[in-house]
This record gives sequence, structure tokens and C-alpha cells, in this order.
Amino acid sequence: MIIDFHTHIFPPLFRDQRLKFTSREPAFESLYSSPQAKLVGVKELIRSMDEDEVQRSIVFGFPWENAEYYKRHNDYIIKSIQQYPERLTGFCCFSPLSSGGAGEAERCLSQGLSGVGELAVYNSGLTSEVVKALEDVMGVCSQADLPFLLHTNEPVGHNYPGKTSNTLRQIYDFIKAYSLNRIVLAHWGGGLLFYGLMKREVREAFKNVWFDTAASPFLYIPDIYRIAGEIIGFDKILFGSDYPLLRPQRYFNEMSSAKISQLQMKQITGLNAARLLGL
Repeated sequence: MIIDFHTHIFPPLFRDQRLKFTSREPAFESLYSSPQAKLVGVKELIRSMDEDEVQRSIVFGFPWENAEYYKRHNDYIIKSIQQYPERLTGFCCFSPLSSGGAGEAERCLSQGLSGVGELAVYNSGLTSEVVKALEDVMGVCSQADLPFLLHTNEPVGHNYPGKTSNTLRQIYDFIKAYSLNRIVLAHWGGGLLFYGLMKREVREAFKNVWFDTAASPFLYIPDIYRIAGEIIGFDKILFGSDYPLLRPQRYFNEMSSAKISQLQMKQITGLNAARLLGL
């Protein structure tokens, strides 16, 4: 089974009236103000999954600051998984700084969603304020034993829409603060995984941490799959396409050229996600 752990879908309101929302949400503006930035609905996702032979996708929305927006978006995710229960697993999403985040997480989990994510703060790094603000949300996830997916990015290299000012120290402090939670770090954890080579402390800190591959073809050469597997273990890598940013087949092509075994590729593209989600 191929499982895509990182996809975004939007309800018609946000797709059809994007300019209305870019003027009200700075983070949304930074990522989606350009007409070239794709916004898709659930039917487009299912069509893409069929074309790329993906059996299941984890779907989520956007970390809106406005409670009305994130509730509307989460309701669309709930409706989508009810429409396609054999194809989709849903996570709920909202701004990490939202005072209503924990309540929204409880509401969404009670209606069939299976985790929280992809949460992000695009106008700052993972400051101590952000880490503290997520305490109740992480408590909800811990109590339900459900995964939490966090947006991260590498602190060096080229700039692009959505790249935040987080540091590796901030990401590391976050996973240490919530060491009992099952945490998925998007976009290869911003490169934090390379510190899995250290002899002390870090490997233990990664005990409940997974790394997804979202946007990898834009960030790293294909060798990342083999090298990351050798450092943190192939059981810690989750294929995520960041659809509609990229199609899954591009990742599969890169994995095929990375000189990893068929078993390792199956782990990355589905076995690990199935185990993490209890599928």
C-alpha cells in the first residue's frame, strides 16, 4: 500500500475567493497570493491518487489564525474523509498560537480525524512562546496517542514562499519539550535528522519522531533517501508529496535512483505510515 502522508485540500470557498483571504491572513498570502500556487479540492486529490497509484492520503488544511476559517476548513476535511473513508485519513489544522486550538483538536478528533497537522507559524520561528502555546494541543494528542505533524524547514539555502525563520535548536527544543508525543517533522525536519549521527542524546530524542519527505525534490538530491535511512533508520521516513505542490511520481522516480532496496522503498512509501497510524 502506498500512503502519502502530506497533502493539502481546500474547500471551494477558499479556492474560489482566495484574494479575499490573502488580504486577511498574512501566512496564507505568503503562500497562495500567486495564481500559480495551486489550491485543489478532494476530487482533484482522489483523481491524482488514482493516476499515481496511491491508495491512501493523509489530508489537512491550513493553519489559519481566524477561528471561523480553520473550523470551516476542518469541517471540509471531516466531510472528505467521510466521503472517502477507504482513501483518506484526516488531520485537523489551525494556528499554533490559537487560543482555541486544543478545543478544536478535541472537536475534530471526536468526529473522526486522526491527528493534528500540518501546524506552522510562518511569521516567526518556533519560539518559546509557540512551544508553550501548544502545550494543551500536545496534551490532547498525547492522551489520544495520535500523531502531531509540524512544519519545519532548513535554516540555510534559498528562500521560497513559506520558509520560516526557525532554527535547528528551536526544532530540537520542541521535540524534547514533548518527548512523549509522536511527532512528524515535515520537510525532513529542516535537516535536523543529520544530527542523528551524534553519539549522545540526539538519537534518544528521536525515539518518537518521524520525518516526512514533503518538497524533497525542491530541496535535496535523491541521495537524501539513502543517507537519511542510514542515519535515522528507514523506519523513520514517511513519504509525503505536499500535493498539489508536487505529484507523487516525482518522488518515486528519485527514490528509484537513490540506490535503496525494494523493502526500504516500501517502508518509506507506506509501511511506516500504516504502522504509525495503526492501519
